[in-house]
Amino acid sequence: MTEKLYYDDPFLFEFSATVTEYADGRAVLDRTAFFPEGGGQSGDRGSIAGIPVTDTKIENGKIVHFVAAPLPIGAEVACEVDGKERFRKMQHHTGEHIVSGLAWREYGLTNVGFHLGDGDMTIDFDKELTDGQALRLERMANEAVAKDIAVEAEFPSPEVLEELEFRSKKELSEAIRIVTIDGYDVCACCAPHVRSTGQIGMIKLLDRVRWKGGVRIRAKCGFSALDDYNDKYANVKRISVALSSKQSEAAKAVERLAEELREEKAKNAALSKQIAQLRAQAFEPTDGNAVFFAENADADALRLLVNGAVGKCGGVCAAFTGTDADGYRYVAASKNGGMKEFSKQMNGALSGRGGGDDGMIQGRVGCSKTDIEKFFAR
Repeated sequence: MTEKLYYDDPFLFEFSATVTEYADGRAVLDRTAFFPEGGGQSGDRGSIAGIPVTDTKIENGKIVHFVAAPLPIGAEVACEVDGKERFRKMQHHTGEHIVSGLAWREYGLTNVGFHLGDGDMTIDFDKELTDGQALRLERMANEAVAKDIAVEAEFPSPEVLEELEFRSKKELSEAIRIVTIDGYDVCACCAPHVRSTGQIGMIKLLDRVRWKGGVRIRAKCGFSALDDYNDKYANVKRISVALSSKQSEAAKAVERLAEELREEKAKNAALSKQIAQLRAQAFEPTDGNAVFFAENADADALRLLVNGAVGKCGGVCAAFTGTDADGYRYVAASKNGGMKEFSKQMNGALSGRGGGDDGMIQGRVGCSKTDIEKFFAR
C-alpha cells in the first residue's frame, strides 16, 4: 500500500519516493503526497522526476499517477505537487464542510452531492433554500472563517467512532477519517484540508438551481472567490464606462438601455409591417415566382408580405430576411398549393430546414442571396 503523505501534512508539496509500478502511462509510488480523485474532488497534478502528472486516481485499490512519459521501476524520484492548485482545492473543500455543516444545523439540509474541479465547486442538498436562508448561510460561513478555528483530522478508534455523531455522504468500509471544525462540522472525509478556517478566505455562494427535489449551489472560496470578484468588477467597470453611469448604478443603466432597445424594436417591427404591406400592394401581378428580400424583418412582416402578394403570383411567392454570413429566414406560399413538396426541393437545394402545410411554409436556408435568386429563377 502506498503511504499517504497528504494525511500527515496537507502542505507537503515536494517529496521523494520510489517507483514501484509503471505501465501504460500509470505510475505507482511507495509514498505519495498526490491526493487521488475522491470524495467529489479531482486528483492532484504536478510532476514526478520532471515528468508532468496530469491526474491522480485510485485504480484497483492503488493510487495511480498518470504521467506523460515512462518511469523506471525501482528508481527514487523527486516529486512535486502543484501546490497552488492543491491549496485552492483545500480552501474549497474546507469551505464546503462549513457550509454543509451549517446547512444541516440551521435548516436540516443533507449534503447529497459534491464536486470540486478547477477553482469551482457545487454542493447538492436534499431540500431547497430561500434567498434569505442562503444569504444567512453565507454570512455565518464567513463568520466561521473570521474565527480562525482549527481544522482537525484523525482516525478515531472503533470505540470512539461508535459514540461519535458525524456526517457522511456514503457507507464507509475502510478506516474512517473524521474532519472536525469545532462548532460547525464533524464529517467523514478523505481529502486534504487547510489547517484553520482563516486559511479558507472568503466563502461566496453564487448560483442556485433546483436539483432533484433539492438545490444545487455553485460556490467559490479563497483565491478563486477573489478572482471571481475581480472578473466581475472589471466587467462592471467596463459597463459603467460604456453607459456613462456610476458603478453602483450599472445595473439600472443596463435596464434602461434594454427598455430603450425593446421600444426601438417594437417601432422597427411596426415599420417593417407597414413596409411589407406597401410592397405587397405595389407588387405587379406575375405568372411566375416572386421573391422579396426584407431587411431586418420579423416573421410577422414576412407573412404579411407573402399573404399580400401571393394572390397576384402564379407561382411561388417567397420573402427572405437575413445575410449571406448568417443565412436567411423565409416564408413562402402559393395559391396553387404543393408547398410541402416545394419545401423539400428548396431546403435540399439551399441547405435549408423548415416546413409547413401545402399552402405556406417557413424556415431557414444557409446560402447566399444570389443562390436564392438563381433557385427561384429556375
